[in-house]
Amino acid sequence: MVIHMFESLEQMQEICEEKGISFWELVMQEEVNEKQSTPEKIFGMMGEMYRAMVLADEGYQQEKSSSGMVGGAGAFMAEWNRDGKTLAGPFLGQVMERALKMAESNACMKRIVAAPTAGSCGVLPAVLITYQKEENCPEEEVVKALFVSAGIGGIIASRASIAGAQGGCQAEIGSASAMAAGALTFLRGGNLQQIYEAAALALKGLLGLVCDPVAGLVEVPCVKRNVIGAVNAVTCSDMAMAGIGSFIPVDQVIDAMDEIGRNMPCQYRETSEGGLAATPAGKAVTLQ
Repeated sequence: MVIHMFESLEQMQEICEEKGISFWELVMQEEVNEKQSTPEKIFGMMGEMYRAMVLADEGYQQEKSSSGMVGGAGAFMAEWNRDGKTLAGPFLGQVMERALKMAESNACMKRIVAAPTAGSCGVLPAVLITYQKEENCPEEEVVKALFVSAGIGGIIASRASIAGAQGGCQAEIGSASAMAAGALTFLRGGNLQQIYEAAALALKGLLGLVCDPVAGLVEVPCVKRNVIGAVNAVTCSDMAMAGIGSFIPVDQVIDAMDEIGRNMPCQYRETSEGGLAATPAGKAVTLQ
C-alpha cells in the first residue's frame, strides 16, 4: 500500500482535522480510491494481511537458513522467555522472540509479510501481535493500526525511501520501527500528534544505520536488527505516550533520513562491500 496523493504527514493531519476523520480512515479511503474498491473490501484485505502475519508467527520452525548463518535464535529466545530470565520483562521478551522468528522465517524462505520490506518483516508483527495477545486487543483495532502504519510508511517511501540499496538499513529497519511505533501508539489510545512523535523518535534513533549484509544475504546482521527495530518502537511509543516529543517534526526527520541516505557511500547500501560484510569473518563466508 503506497499513499500517492499526500505530500507529508502534516498535510494528512490537516485533512483529518478538516474532515473530522481519523488517520486510519484517511489512509483506507485513499486506498479505496486508488483501487476503485469499497471500504469493506480494503479493510478485509488488510485483515488478511494481519492474519498472514499471525500464521507466519505461529508456523515458525527451528531450522537453519541455506547458508547456515542464521536459524534457531527464535527458539532460544522463546526458551529464555519461558524460563523468565529476560531483564526486559514479558512484553519485550515476546517482542524480541517474534521479531527473531519472523526474520528467520524470511531467511529460510518461509511465507512472511513485507512490512515494509522482507528484510524488516519482523518489526511490525512482533509489536502488533504481542500487543494483541497481551492486551486482548480486538483484531479489528489491530487492522486499523496497520492502516496507521501504512500511512506512515507511505510518506516515508514518497519523501525518502524504504530500500536498503537506496538509503541503507535506516530506510528498512528504521522505517519499519517508525511504522510500528506509530501503530502501537494508536492502539494505546494516543492521539495523532503522539503517533507522529512516536514515529519521529523511532526513526531518528536509527538514522545513519547502514545496510551491510554478509555474503549479500538478508541474514547477518539483518535478522537481529529486526529485534532492535521492534524494541525501539515500543520504547518510543512509551515516550510519546508519556508526553515526550521529538524536537524535530516527523516530516523533517524523514527528510533528514533521505539526505543521509543520498550521501551514504555505496559500500553501505546493500552492496556487501563495507561494514560487517567486509570484516574478515564476513568475507570468509562462502556459499554453496
